[in-house]
Amino acid sequence: MARLFGIIGNRPDLMAHVLAFEADALRARSTGVPMGWGLGFYQGGEVLIRRRPIDERSELDVSTLAADVRADLLIGHVRHATVGALRTENTHPFRYRQWLFAQTGTVSDFEQVRERLVGSVPEFLRGGIRGETDAEVVFHVFLSFLHDAGLLNSTSVEASLVREALRSSLAVVDGITAEVGTKPGRLNLMVSNGGHVVAVHRSDTPMALRTFSGKPDAEAIIGDDPQLRRRIPELGRMHFTIAASDFDDPVPNGRWKAVPDGAILTMSADEDARIEAL
Repeated sequence: MARLFGIIGNRPDLMAHVLAFEADALRARSTGVPMGWGLGFYQGGEVLIRRRPIDERSELDVSTLAADVRADLLIGHVRHATVGALRTENTHPFRYRQWLFAQTGTVSDFEQVRERLVGSVPEFLRGGIRGETDAEVVFHVFLSFLHDAGLLNSTSVEASLVREALRSSLAVVDGITAEVGTKPGRLNLMVSNGGHVVAVHRSDTPMALRTFSGKPDAEAIIGDDPQLRRRIPELGRMHFTIAASDFDDPVPNGRWKAVPDGAILTMSADEDARIEAL
């Protein structure tokens, strides 16, 4: 099934090791149809994206997809197409300047409401919608609220303002779907501009988070590699948070903490995640 995940931390040299440590939890399996996948990450001040719209493998280990990535923030997505063909233009995460966005779940009766949702987006942003997915349209609704707040071109946006724009975006989507007599879509989504990862969990499929912090966790991640230990000082300061949704198996017990349905989650590089009602 689909997979959505985001990770942020303060040690770019350890990100791939953190993902590998939780490879089993993040693994995605095919249901008999090809999957597509994408990674978006921030490296040296640039926003980089890798996309593969069709992958014939029956199982994807997302940690291997990012094995060579050195970054402190990454958003990843494995797609089982529900809206839109398996094309690059429909492959998450989507990008606008410094912003990355990915989503699982589907806007209710999207074909009926697509035109009205797109019509709510300013014309200069509307032209950037290249694919067929509801997720890309939801992303541009979100961008329109950033524009209204004068934040679209800001290189640093407070997490509280990102949360406010997400809440407003979902209110618009819900309002338009209500006009055609349907219930709000059940969605998980993540967005970032490089400073934070903000996620929404409003879905029947679980979302959970995992925190790695301090020397014991760092040593567990590094394992028995003495060369790596010598190259990585100050292990006590390491901090990472992963959030993921749409697990193939039940949420891993013990290490992972379930995110309540109807919650918004904020992750930063050096602090514990913040969970609040959507």
